[in-house]
Amino acid sequence: MITGQLDQRVSIERLESGQDELGQPVIAWTPLYAVWAAVEPLSGREYFAASAAQSSVTTRIKLRYKPGITSADRVIHDGTTYNIQSVINYKSAKRELVLMCVG
Repeated sequence: MITGQLDQRVSIERLESGQDELGQPVIAWTPLYAVWAAVEPLSGREYFAASAAQSSVTTRIKLRYKPGITSADRVIHDGTTYNIQSVINYKSAKRELVLMCVG
């Protein structure tokens, strides 16, 4: 991985549950990591569903290895939320992660 390619700031968040001060259940996205990454849109498609225009973009996000990131997490980049479809430990070296995302 070339360090200069990691030129975008992203936030990785995890959905966590807990309780508020009254003991009521609370479910919220909490920040896990804020890291530098390379964000590369791979393809886009637009379609009509339920009489409303929808769009879907497949994106590859490369970052330095961080333990514990799963497909249950999400990535926030420049105001766009990406759902992680798969987490790839590139060459199984624990140096670089490739996140395949849809946003």
